[in-house]
Amino acid sequence: MKNLLLLLFIVLVQYSFGQPLYKDKKAPVESRINDLVKRMTLEEKILQLNQYTLGINRNVNNIGEELKSLPAGIGSLIYFNADPVKRNDVQRKAMEESRLGIPILFGFDVIHGFRTIYPISLAQACSWNPALVTQNCSVAAKEAVLSGVDWTFSPMIDVARDPRWGRVAEGYGEDPYTNAVFGVATVKGYQGKKLSDPYSVAACLKHYIGYGMSEGGRDYRSADISAQSLWETYIPPYEACVKAGAATLMSAFNDISGVPATANRYTLTEILKKRWAHDGFVVSDWNAIEQLIAQGVAKDKKEAGLKAFLAGVEMDMKDNIYFENLKQLVAEKKIPMSLVDESVARILRVKFRLGLFDEPYATVLDEKDRYLQPESKALAARLTEESIVLLKNTNKTLPFAASLQKLAVIGPMAKDKENLLGSWAQNGKATDVESIYEGLEKEFKNKLQLSYAKGGDFDGLDESGFQEAIAVAGQSDVILVCLGEKNSWSGESASRSTIALPGIQEKLVVALKKTGKPIVLVLSNGRPLELVRLESIADAIIELWQPGVAGGTPLAGVLSGRVNPSGKLSITFPLTTGQIPTYYNMRQSSRPFGKMGDYQDISTEPLYWFGHGLSYTTFTYSSAKLSSARIKKNQQLTVEVTVTNTGAVKGKEAVLWYISDPAASISRPMKELKFFEKKEINAGEKMVYRFEIDPMRDLSFTDATGKRILETGDFFIHINDQKLKFELTD
Repeated sequence: MKNLLLLLFIVLVQYSFGQPLYKDKKAPVESRINDLVKRMTLEEKILQLNQYTLGINRNVNNIGEELKSLPAGIGSLIYFNADPVKRNDVQRKAMEESRLGIPILFGFDVIHGFRTIYPISLAQACSWNPALVTQNCSVAAKEAVLSGVDWTFSPMIDVARDPRWGRVAEGYGEDPYTNAVFGVATVKGYQGKKLSDPYSVAACLKHYIGYGMSEGGRDYRSADISAQSLWETYIPPYEACVKAGAATLMSAFNDISGVPATANRYTLTEILKKRWAHDGFVVSDWNAIEQLIAQGVAKDKKEAGLKAFLAGVEMDMKDNIYFENLKQLVAEKKIPMSLVDESVARILRVKFRLGLFDEPYATVLDEKDRYLQPESKALAARLTEESIVLLKNTNKTLPFAASLQKLAVIGPMAKDKENLLGSWAQNGKATDVESIYEGLEKEFKNKLQLSYAKGGDFDGLDESGFQEAIAVAGQSDVILVCLGEKNSWSGESASRSTIALPGIQEKLVVALKKTGKPIVLVLSNGRPLELVRLESIADAIIELWQPGVAGGTPLAGVLSGRVNPSGKLSITFPLTTGQIPTYYNMRQSSRPFGKMGDYQDISTEPLYWFGHGLSYTTFTYSSAKLSSARIKKNQQLTVEVTVTNTGAVKGKEAVLWYISDPAASISRPMKELKFFEKKEINAGEKMVYRFEIDPMRDLSFTDATGKRILETGDFFIHINDQKLKFELTD
C-alpha cells in the first residue's frame, strides 16, 4: 500500500512540474514503460516495431537500398557505420524532433569482434575456456558502444552437425551443452553485470530455432526436426542463455517441420514467453517475414505480417511489412491492441534497461582510442593460442627442433591477411591482421632462415607456381604448407557440396611431398575439412581456424614450442564428406556402431572425433573415483580424477566429462557431454578435476513436450578412456 501511494505521489509531482513519468530516471522501469505506452498513438507504436538500416549494407546476401530519409520515431536501425558522431546526429533527431523523444536502438552484427577481430566462434569453443571468451566479448562490446552500437546480433547458438552448412563457423559446434556454455559466456561478455553499464550491449540469440539443421547443409532451407530433437538438442542452448539474461532473440529463416520459425507460435510464445518468461523481444531475421510467402504459409505481405506478429515476432527487420500493414490489421480486429502494447513494451524495456532514455548519445573518441588497444589485441592473441588444435604430430615433428635451420613457407594462406579475418568480420581490416609469415619472422628472427613461395592460389587450375615451391622446399629442412578457405567460403549463404579443399591445394601438397622433406600442414578455415588425402602425407597438422587480427604470432609460438597447444575440437572432422552427418553423440544403433550397417566402402570412424587435440606434453589420468556407486534422486554424486603432467613442459588440459544412459524409456545418445574444465599444469605436477553430478540436471532428459524425466537405473561416466558405472535409485 505504501509503495502504491508513493508511486501516485511521484506521478502527481511530475505532472505538476510538467515532466512525464517515463522521463524520470528514478522511477521504476515498468512504471516508465506503462506511462510511455499510454501516451503513444498507434502510428508511434507501429514505428517502434520496425527496424530500418542506416548506411550501406555490405553483406552480399542481404543487400538493400540505403535509406535517405528516416522517420524520427523509428524503433531501431541496423548501423552500417562506425561513426559515433553520425549516430548521435540521427539519435538527436529522434530525441528532439519526435513527439515523445523515444531513443533509437542501434544494432549491428558484432559476431567475433567489432574492430579487434578475434577467432571465429567455432574456434572459440575449441579453447574450452569460456571465461576468456567472455573477456573478448567485453572488448567487442566496448568497441561497439564507442562506435554507436547498442545491440549485437550475437551469439549464434545453433547446434550444427553438417559442416557443409556455411554458418557452422558462427556457432560453437555440434554439442548442445558446449553451445549453451559458450553462449552464456558470450552473453555475459556483451551485457556485463547489467545492461546499463557504460560499455554493455544487448545480446541477441540466433537463430531461434533449428537453423543448424537446414536440410543438406543448404542455407535458408527447411529443417525436419522432431519434437523430441527440438527439446533434446536444439532448445537447451537457448534456454540456458535466456536464463542468463539475454535481452533479445532473432527468429530463424528455416521452417521447423512445416512451420517457419518466424511464424511459429509454439517456439516464440508458448516456450519463450510463457514457459521461460522472457520479457525482452524477438526480431525477425533480414526480410524473414516477407519470406513467409516464399515458404508457402502466407499468400501476401499482409498475411505474413499477421502470422509473424501473432506468433511472437515483435520487431520487423528491414522488410517494412509491419509499418505497411499493422494499422489495418488492428482496425480489422485481427490483431488486438493489447498485443501491440505488449510488443511495444518489450522493445521499450530493452531500451530502458540499456539506459538509452537517460543517456541516448555515444561517447565520441578518436579511432586510436576506440580500437585495437594493446590489451585487446593481447586477449585476442591468447584466445587464438588456446583455440589452435594440434591434429597430428608424427614422430614429434613439432615443436621445431633447435637444430632446424631452414624453413620453407609455402601456400596461399602464408602471407594472406584478409582471409584470416573469417566471415562476419564486418569492421575488420586486413591491415590490422598479422599474417602467418609476419608472425614467423617475428618469432624466428636470427634463429631460422625463412624462404617463401606461394605455390598456387586457393582455387583454380593454375599449377605454374608449383616448380618454384618445389625448388624452395628442396633447399629447406622442413616445409610449412599454409592452406585453407577464403573467408567468403563460410558464413551466410556459403554452403558447399564438399568440405574438401579445392584440388589445386591438395595437388600442391602432393607435389611438395616428392621432395622427401617433412611437411607441417597449417589450416585456416571456417568449417571441418575433408583431409583423407592429406592426412597421410603430412607429418603434422595444425588447425589454426580463422583467427582474426592475431594469427601469425600465436601460430609461430606453437611451432617454436613457446606455446603448448591446448585446443580440442568442438566439432567432428569427418573422414569424407560422404560420412555427413557424423557426430560424437549420435543415438545408439540397433546393431553396434562400427560393426554392422555401416559404409562398405569407407570406415565409419571419422578422421578426428569431437574432443580430439594433441599436446607437446603428456597427461596421465589416475583411476577416477566416485563418491558412491549408488545414489538416490535427491542426492549428489562427485567424481574425481587426478591428472599429472608427466612430460617436460607445462601445458593446459581440458577434461571433458560425459554421461551415458544405456537403457531409458527414450533412447539416449551414445554419450553426452555434461561438464568440462581446463587447467594449466606444470611439468611434474598434478591437478584434481572434479565433476559434481546433480541427478536432475545431469541425468534427466526431456520428452517431446519438454518435460524433464529422471529415471532410475545404471549410468556411466566417461572420462578420457575410462568408463565408470553407478546406479541411481528412488
